[in-house]
Amino acid sequence: MNKQVQIRIEKLFKIFGPTPAKVLPQVHEGKSKDQVLADTGHTVGLKDINLEIHRGEIFVIMGLSGSGKSTLIRHFNRIIDPTAGQIFCEDIDVMQLNTKQLREFRRQKMAMVFQHFGLLPHYTVIDNVAFGLKTQGVDKKTRLAKARQWLADVGLNGYEEQYPSQLSGGQQQRVGLARALCTDAEILLMDEAFSALDPLIRSEMQDQLIQLQEKLHKTIVFITHDLDEALRLGDRIAILRDGELIQVGAPKDILLNPADDYVEAFVRDVNRARALTVENVMKSPSNRITANTIGEALQQMKATPAVFAYLENADGYQGAVLKNTLEKIVRETDDADAPLCEKVIEDTVRVSPDALLEEVIPDTLDQDYPLPVVDEEGNLKGELSRSSLAQVLGTTTANET
Repeated sequence: MNKQVQIRIEKLFKIFGPTPAKVLPQVHEGKSKDQVLADTGHTVGLKDINLEIHRGEIFVIMGLSGSGKSTLIRHFNRIIDPTAGQIFCEDIDVMQLNTKQLREFRRQKMAMVFQHFGLLPHYTVIDNVAFGLKTQGVDKKTRLAKARQWLADVGLNGYEEQYPSQLSGGQQQRVGLARALCTDAEILLMDEAFSALDPLIRSEMQDQLIQLQEKLHKTIVFITHDLDEALRLGDRIAILRDGELIQVGAPKDILLNPADDYVEAFVRDVNRARALTVENVMKSPSNRITANTIGEALQQMKATPAVFAYLENADGYQGAVLKNTLEKIVRETDDADAPLCEKVIEDTVRVSPDALLEEVIPDTLDQDYPLPVVDEEGNLKGELSRSSLAQVLGTTTANET
């Protein structure tokens, strides 16, 4: 099923300087950013950006300083107007909005969370959170009640009458987040929202955002220069370099299939074990049987050179069976019709598809056979082997059994 596109950017260019329209043909001709600057004194901020952002996803735009990421996000609500290109929010052509329509669009459709909080120092915390609703004309009783609820949701219950100067940086950013959410805007634009926070508070804010998103399912466009943050938060990630879009993909695609040497260098030092899940790495189960008796199991296992197999029935995954164990029972009892019971089924360690690789490395190394990957309903989804881990993590910890 295709996901609904909420934001669409087409052939977007932004050139900074006194006569950008005159310089645009040179950019179309393929001149580099440095060439354009040297020849004309103009700076190419964005070059031919095309992307789609889906409803309900956290879409991370990242890149080094000067890559154009903050410039790009400010085009979504036309804080910056492009030199050329189109911007759509569902069926709204943002470039066609007049001043009044654009003001309403910003109030109703998109809310921003800034790096340096952007709070009004002479307003109390609750009045800061309610400010967006005030500009929308919402009555005082309604907006304060709503603001109080959002403060509780971001963990600031009891801080309503404080002023921003009385709060820590992390608390101020929570106020900024509550203010953005309070307007009920469908889209949150978060420009380096956590960059000014110390590492511990930053991690807590990331957790807060993830928890809120599980409940709200907003469309969030998140700007960062930190790849670990992008991998942790993003459903998809866009990487910019010198104003050009280099790659868009899910975190696993960025890590496992970098588009070029630049992206490969960008992700080289990432701790993949903390960024990838079992589902990203697992293979399809290689040896799967559905037998009821030992004889049936052996017969099915003859079709492959496998020395083990995963046993499933109508109730889902049951465990693993070993070929030599089954053969030994048949030799000693001459009873191939004996049922597959707990005595012959190995209760192997099971891992969840959603588990991070770092959580399952010890179990993977301790087992003689690939680990079965089993979902919450008890269904066998795949297998995780030592060689798969070694390949993805860039190690030679162990050989495939």
